[in-house]
Amino acid sequence: MEGKSLESNLDLGGITGQLNIPKVISGGAAKEWFDRRRSSIRPWSSFGDQRRFSKPKNFGEVCKRLVKNLDHFQSNYIFVFLGLIAYCVISSPMLLIALAVFFGALYIIHLKAQESKLVLFGREVTAAHQYGLAGGVSFPFFWLAGAGSAVFWVLGATMAIIGSHAAFHEIEGGDECELTMEPV
Repeated sequence: MEGKSLESNLDLGGITGQLNIPKVISGGAAKEWFDRRRSSIRPWSSFGDQRRFSKPKNFGEVCKRLVKNLDHFQSNYIFVFLGLIAYCVISSPMLLIALAVFFGALYIIHLKAQESKLVLFGREVTAAHQYGLAGGVSFPFFWLAGAGSAVFWVLGATMAIIGSHAAFHEIEGGDECELTMEPV
């Protein structure tokens, strides 16, 4: 299955041959990364087990819990982050429309770039320049849709949720290795 492209794996009722997915999106690297994350996810029952939450004794324990839990629940935290992004985009109709129009424009540019070169005033306009122009034209629409505040909301909510979970969730496995410092 690794040698096959995404187009050959899709079966959409006979339109497989008509579906033209850009090579950037159909690359296996993103799918492999997502599958690795999904396979290394910890059980959600242990992630949200309320009996495992307690107040840390001191700041050193908070730091230790943060480091260990961020490593232990890394995949879970990534899915929490992706869920917050999805919630933010779905709950903002203007942002959803702006994103749909922007990605639609990128897809149209991709299709047109495959058919023929765009020549403007006797000079060829590369696909990269067309993508940049689409981004520049879309910027005011993202600004009006509140994309900047959405980005900061997602980052803030992610830091608050993941940070509080990692700080208050007891370390899994019970391997309480204490760090000791020796004078030099």
